Amino acid sequence: MPRRVAFFTDTYNEINGVALTSRQFTAYAERHNLPLLCVRGGTETRRSTSGSVHHLELCRGPLAFELDRGLFHDPMLWRLHCEVESSIDEFQPTLIHVVSPSDVSEIGAYIAKGRKLPLAISWHTNLHEFGAMRLSKMLAWMDDETCKGVVQFSEANILNIVLAFYKLGDVLYAPDEELIAMLRERTGKPVSLMKRGVDTELFHPGRRTINDGVLRLGYVGRIAPEKSVRSLKDLESRLKSHRYTAIPVRHHWRWQRARVVAGQPGIRRPARYSRGEDLANSYANMDVFVFPSRTDTFGNVVLEALASGVPAVVTDAGGPKFIVNAGSSGFIARDAAEFAARTAPLLKDPELRPECP
Repeated sequence: MPRRVAFFTDTYNEINGVALTSRQFTAYAERHNLPLLCVRGGTETRRSTSGSVHHLELCRGPLAFELDRGLFHDPMLWRLHCEVESSIDEFQPTLIHVVSPSDVSEIGAYIAKGRKLPLAISWHTNLHEFGAMRLSKMLAWMDDETCKGVVQFSEANILNIVLAFYKLGDVLYAPDEELIAMLRERTGKPVSLMKRGVDTELFHPGRRTINDGVLRLGYVGRIAPEKSVRSLKDLESRLKSHRYTAIPVRHHWRWQRARVVAGQPGIRRPARYSRGEDLANSYANMDVFVFPSRTDTFGNVVLEALASGVPAVVTDAGGPKFIVNAGSSGFIARDAAEFAARTAPLLKDPELRPECP
């Protein structure tokens, strides 16, 4: 018999990689008739069932605060503990899986320990790096050495706190080999690789509709400090030095929060958040996908771009470098100068890019 998994996720309907993975989990369980209880945040507290998947949404209260655009944490979510326990009693899980040290997952970990159920914890986000980057931005008024010391101290302590949570797990999952090695060393727990998939019926090269001779660079992602979106301005400047002054740099991203780059020469302000076929069409009509983030643990958007037949240029930090086959499906860059140097040949030489259908 299949395991009965109670899956606790702190983000589900929001726009981020964890939410996307969580939705894919539940969709997979439903398609294969696997018993799954999905506990997550919602706009109201309610239960529902879809095939073999049972859903429990927990409404966050007035004390919930925003961690990121549309992503909240409710320190008083424990008030709904009895509702969760009731769903657990009905579902009778044999395993509990949580995704992060946040409000919904904390309840899942507590129930697992209280009921002596096996606890799996997956690593999705480098919270310590996110915190460090945002703190660095807040402390920009400090001198460089002082700021660097404070940020490094904070990053190390955030990581220690996060690892204390992961040590509660009986088994851990991580999206790349570097994180697997770190978790094994720092927690002493067994860690397995958890990769991602992509919908190749939605994302594929056949969706390309534009063949006007204009080369298009694309980026998809949130407008947030950890995504290093500001570096796209530097990329444009460096490409100009490669004699690409006439190339329109057009960015497609998930949030309509382009004010950090809006108004810069050559960069078109995105009109709106896109998803589904609209997003898939945008990918297919790109010529080169550029992803400057150095903190992503996996990089779902890179996988979506490659599935759309678009070569990708990524950094040598984080998970995307494990997705790109350097020299075949794209390039991996160490710094801003190399990022531009790797992007330029893809623009100059059509043979390095897939043929348009």
